Amino acid sequence: MPLLRTQKLTAFYGDFQALYGIDTSLEASETIAIIGANGAGKSTFLKAIAGLIEGPADSVLLDGLPIGAKRAADIVRLGVALVPEGRRLFPSLTVEENLLIGGHSRKLAAPWTLDRVYALFPVLKERRSSAAPLLSGGQQQMAAIGRALMSNPRVLLCDEISLGLAPIVIADIYAALPQIKAEGTSVVLVEQDIVQAMKAADRVYCFQEGRVSLEGRPRALSRDQIHRAYFG
Repeated sequence: MPLLRTQKLTAFYGDFQALYGIDTSLEASETIAIIGANGAGKSTFLKAIAGLIEGPADSVLLDGLPIGAKRAADIVRLGVALVPEGRRLFPSLTVEENLLIGGHSRKLAAPWTLDRVYALFPVLKERRSSAAPLLSGGQQQMAAIGRALMSNPRVLLCDEISLGLAPIVIADIYAALPQIKAEGTSVVLVEQDIVQAMKAADRVYCFQEGRVSLEGRPRALSRDQIHRAYFG
């Protein structure tokens, strides 16, 4: 049984339908990447899994448990954490306070603690007393990932973690993903950078206009297949 499964997942913003019957699966300790053009429904997909957009209960299953209709806070407690696009750190709090807030959501002893997050991203320990807005964009992204990890998630949802960052910073952030997986966390990665997505993922789903247009392992997908899946 997959750790996480979506089946016939739909999502709406008022009368506007953003997702049409999305079927995906995520195994334990696996990374899947969701790629596609702007407006394809990638971020909406993560929001639906995270409980920010309510849907039918059985449209999202975690270890077979229907969670599609649960509140976001309950989904975090069950082991699904979102790293949102734009980081969304609390500007009035320090780095350490932002991290500790993530730890309040799920009470588990291991593996992710404050010290463990600092070991993953040493620069955060150096800036632990700094207010979040004073960090660079890359440091803020590390803090957002660390905050999500503090809930000790089984599934980490990452929304555009490379957006607006310098290549050297992106490389540092992506270098942390194998360590996160090694602790038993599965990753769903929404990414516009196709090269990074293909390198990081075990499997790739391409979205086009709210539907899955392509799925497969990166090595099995040609550039032409990906182009057609992006643009039709």
